[in-house]
Amino acid sequence: MKRNMGATDRLIRLIVAIVLIILFYKGIVAGTLGIIALVLALLLTVTSLISFCPLYTLLGMNTCKKEDEK
Repeated sequence: MKRNMGATDRLIRLIVAIVLIILFYKGIVAGTLGIIALVLALLLTVTSLISFCPLYTLLGMNTCKKEDEK
């Protein structure tokens, strides 16, 4: 897997995941929507930790800074 996410993208994903988890445990988001929020938080966390987003590959996106080749 080639990295395709930059540091800013990873940080935003982690913040959104934390917010979703907090909303679930505070009871603001509950039921089926709460479960969907937790699954989304898990996906955001995993993709940010491995710096790879499969959807970015399908869309041809890359937010990772290119390393200078010598």
